[in-house]
Amino acid sequence: MATNLQFIKSASGTSVSSLSVTDCFSDKYDVYYISATKIDIATAYYNNIRVINSSGVDSGANYDYAQLQMASYTTFSELRSTTATSWFYSSWQSANASDGVGLGVYIFNPYDSSSYTFMTHQSSGFNSGSGMLGFKGIGVHHIAEQITGINITSPYNYDNITVNVYGVK
Repeated sequence: MATNLQFIKSASGTSVSSLSVTDCFSDKYDVYYISATKIDIATAYYNNIRVINSSGVDSGANYDYAQLQMASYTTFSELRSTTATSWFYSSWQSANASDGVGLGVYIFNPYDSSSYTFMTHQSSGFNSGSGMLGFKGIGVHHIAEQITGINITSPYNYDNITVNVYGVK
């Protein structure tokens, strides 16, 4: 895969449970890389990803995913769904523990209205009192439509979150 990243857009938030990066996908690139950093949250939970279409954030049961959760403190486990309302469990972190937390996502063909949007992701996280864990997974938004942005969400407020979007050449 090509590794030349072209910066497109950045978004950040404080005291928000959801962060959207809008109008970041276009016909200029087929592949995008999304990096989420500075993810601080007061309550331990997973970070979830949704796409943004012409109607806004898609929270319907239009997401499939499969991933491996690799914890340093227990056996690895597989997570999967074909009827999810987001790409669940894209990363995990303990409350007030941003050290070691990172999320990297590749998005494929989001702007092509005749194709599904696919993704791969990998992330690291920290479970307080237990240890490090990582995720590696794939997903598809199984509606052929034009996707214009991305949304990262949690049921709890992020103290801080920064998301950068790059086009891959």
